Amino acid sequence: MSEVISHHRLMVVGARPGDAQKQVFAPYDRSVIATVDATNGDAVEAALTTAHKLFRSRDSWLSKPKRIEILSRAAEIMKGQIEQLAVDAAREGGKPLIDSRIETIRAISSVEACVEELKHAAGEIIPMNVNAASANRFAATTLEPIGVVVAVSAFNHPLNLIAHQVAPAVATGCPVIVKPSEDTPLSCIRFVEILREAGLPEEWCQVTVTESRDVATALVTDPRVGFFSFIGSPGVGWSLRSQLAPGSRCALEHGGAAPVIVGPDADLSEIVPPLLKGGMYHAGQVCVSVQRIFAHESLARTLAEALADGAEKLIVGDPTRADTEVGPLIRPREVARVHEWVTEASDRGAEILSGGEPMDHNCYGPTVLYDPPDDVRMSRQEVFGPVICVYPYDDMDEAIERANSLPFAFQASVFTKDIDRAMRVYSRLDASAVMINDHTAFRVDWMPFAGLRQSGLGVGGIPHTMHDMQIQKMMVLRSPEL
Repeated sequence: MSEVISHHRLMVVGARPGDAQKQVFAPYDRSVIATVDATNGDAVEAALTTAHKLFRSRDSWLSKPKRIEILSRAAEIMKGQIEQLAVDAAREGGKPLIDSRIETIRAISSVEACVEELKHAAGEIIPMNVNAASANRFAATTLEPIGVVVAVSAFNHPLNLIAHQVAPAVATGCPVIVKPSEDTPLSCIRFVEILREAGLPEEWCQVTVTESRDVATALVTDPRVGFFSFIGSPGVGWSLRSQLAPGSRCALEHGGAAPVIVGPDADLSEIVPPLLKGGMYHAGQVCVSVQRIFAHESLARTLAEALADGAEKLIVGDPTRADTEVGPLIRPREVARVHEWVTEASDRGAEILSGGEPMDHNCYGPTVLYDPPDDVRMSRQEVFGPVICVYPYDDMDEAIERANSLPFAFQASVFTKDIDRAMRVYSRLDASAVMINDHTAFRVDWMPFAGLRQSGLGVGGIPHTMHDMQIQKMMVLRSPEL
């Protein structure tokens, strides 16, 4: 890895950097790769003042053609920098280069999806002249920005998550203040720089890497915030939601412990590769990662052993190498936590079929556990690590009940060649999306993506986020000629 340490200055209009800086570490070897000016309370106030003033000045709003032009140009700039963007994301976030390249392409697609939605999104005609009260009237709605957007993001997709939060705000005409994870701010900073290169005036998108949680809370809970977009842990998300100013809207994306139901007729040669990928992708640090597989007892052991065999063959190591398949966890304490959970499950009777031990350079061995007890943390909470659990069952309805027993509901899946079995599982699983014969982590950026119950609030995905960031403003026109 390069030893160059870059410094990134404060990206808040009219604010001076304070004395504090944040260091950015490469999770693989914990080397310092960059420093970033930390945002203090004065800088947060400056950012909010700038954004709110911009929103209140309608003459300053960017026209739809201008927003389309900026986003289209940004996508073209990104296409010319795919490899560098991918390497930078892999280096700061630990996602292997092969997957970071895909993330970069998805981020470009996310920006382009905003442009397409802008070209087709419109208000609606409200029926009038249908009774005496509505006679001689015409009513229609137009779309307007909801206000200042504050976006707080997570580390695990450092480029595409930012694209999902910031690009819709730009598209809908909302001034946006984005707070990336302090573990992975560099991809966010580069994305905002690209938007500015593409013609976005700097006051329309500002970046804050806050110096403390109190400063971040002050940013989110300010009454000038029109919409709060959050991607991160449930504890932080729900706490911030409870502190929002009256009138602030929000969307929260948390995580879960994604369940998979495997029927007795499933073809193991077909299902092992997607299940292994869905569980070990980005070392399991994905909010819909395959975690709990409920497999019919006739094939559960064979499936678990096949997954373990595949896990042992995965190349674990430096995320910037082209052949790496599983990279490090984001912080050393996460390695310790995952190992604590694995040890607890093993001590309580789970069988470790692969992995189960920390590795060098902040990595954890890709782990497959067979039949952990239902009451250990590995079975009840989101592990956010490279661990797949396989549980045998003899009654499918009982497996569905176990899958539904947690306070999370996000994406799930079922593997079977029986259409009736697939439909029964689909209709009975508590989930916002059920993949049939695919892993739980499948996603394209225009589809709805929603955590239910403790897994989140609202619906993600480019067009759905744009919908949340706009209001429908109705006009009623009265004329005797209507």
